[in-house]
Amino acid sequence: MSKPFSRRRFLRTALAAGVLPILPESARGTPPAPKRLVAGTRMLEVNGRPAKVFGLTGPDGRSGIRLAAGERFRVELVNETGTRALVHWHGQLPPWTQDGFPWPQTPPITNGAVQSYDYAPISGTYWMHSHHDMQEQSLMTAPLIVHSAAELREDREDVVLMLHDFTFRTPEEVLAGLTGTSVAAAQAMAQKTEEIPADKGDANVPEPRIVGTAARVQRMAMPGTPMSGPGGIQMHMDLNDVHYEAFLANDRTLADPQIVRVERDGHIRLRVINGASSSQFWVDLGDLVGRVVATDGHPVHPVPGNRFPLAMAQRLDILIDLPRAGAFPILARLEGGGRQTGIVLATADAPILRIAESAEVAPPVDLSLEARLMAVEPLPPRSADIVHTIVLGGGMKPYAWSMNGEYWPQVSPLMLTNGQRVEIDLVNRTMMAHPIHLHGHSFQVIAIDGRPIQGAVRDTVLVMPMARVRIAFDADNPGRWPLHCHNLYHTVTGMMTEFRYQGIVI
Repeated sequence: MSKPFSRRRFLRTALAAGVLPILPESARGTPPAPKRLVAGTRMLEVNGRPAKVFGLTGPDGRSGIRLAAGERFRVELVNETGTRALVHWHGQLPPWTQDGFPWPQTPPITNGAVQSYDYAPISGTYWMHSHHDMQEQSLMTAPLIVHSAAELREDREDVVLMLHDFTFRTPEEVLAGLTGTSVAAAQAMAQKTEEIPADKGDANVPEPRIVGTAARVQRMAMPGTPMSGPGGIQMHMDLNDVHYEAFLANDRTLADPQIVRVERDGHIRLRVINGASSSQFWVDLGDLVGRVVATDGHPVHPVPGNRFPLAMAQRLDILIDLPRAGAFPILARLEGGGRQTGIVLATADAPILRIAESAEVAPPVDLSLEARLMAVEPLPPRSADIVHTIVLGGGMKPYAWSMNGEYWPQVSPLMLTNGQRVEIDLVNRTMMAHPIHLHGHSFQVIAIDGRPIQGAVRDTVLVMPMARVRIAFDADNPGRWPLHCHNLYHTVTGMMTEFRYQGIVI
């Protein structure tokens, strides 16, 4: 059992000790020593079997890093994995050489080495994960929580729920099964993900070239989940590339879920992080009603409900006010399947009933929530300096995924100039939904299927099959930045490109 962080208890203790917590560093004098984050290995028991996985352990012994309001991200990453490693600070906006992507200037860290990071973080719910050698699938992931002064004033108990999909197979074995190749060939394929596009000059890429998309779409029209396409035409949506042995919530299954003890009539900020490599979920609050107040770390106007879709790599902050004493399961239901995982919020002495790991089949994750979201701090109104279309292509057979008909690393970088307002139309010509993540920038969702919205500010957006989403961002962080599908196996088989600023020397 675990006890959540309580701001009320923390403030009382700090004031009794005569100290004021969470001061900006400028008011504290000498900067504190860097936080130590250890990348290592650990043992989990899953379905009664031991499994060796990776882990990222912070200075307090918990998974990941938690920063106080106003605190810099001053971290020393210590590699004790026995192999090379590299960690990406997902959703944060550091200089590009601190982003944790395997560019030639920022290669993976050798075993036993220490890498330092120092930048001003943005507040909210974020996470960290490896961008090397498919280690993300083996749980090289952790929360990255940056508190804010506004959250302290709310005086809510903080509960983090991090979701994973788990397999006893190696990622190379999973990829080999998907691609119909040997494990050695799959390993070589994964290594190509860390090859870098050659310099093709500073010109913008030409209009998208759609290579063989029509043929691929025909092959993808296999039995799957029915969905309505344009004009009401029934299509079949592909779901769940990988069959997983288990789904984890804070490293545990529902056979032995984490019981989070909360105060009677408590007020909770539930931070849900989908750290799964190839799975999407519906977050189900059961009898509780919550309010989504942030997506991917950025505030939105509250949206009430008790069931919310969550794509790979996305996060939700949900405010919950407990109506009474008792035990309250918080479940994550796999889209298109009848499997689930989760945790239990429970007041003192509340009886805990066993929760089945199977349930009714959940529908595909969709944009029903996305269409309702409105950013609290939207982009300032401004016309676009550059508008670009990126076509998502590929299919299940052969298992390969592309952007504009190109497969990483044979891609044409999109060149940006510092200060531009950029709009990107993400057009999905496949029968699978793709969660698209942009490094180094926060973007606003401004249209869904051609319908303008004043949507959420995010770093990862889901693009549904045969549909489109438009995003906008300001080019204000010069460097080299990947744009990719956050389904790990889609990235590895080609669905990634590069945004590169003019003048960046490579």
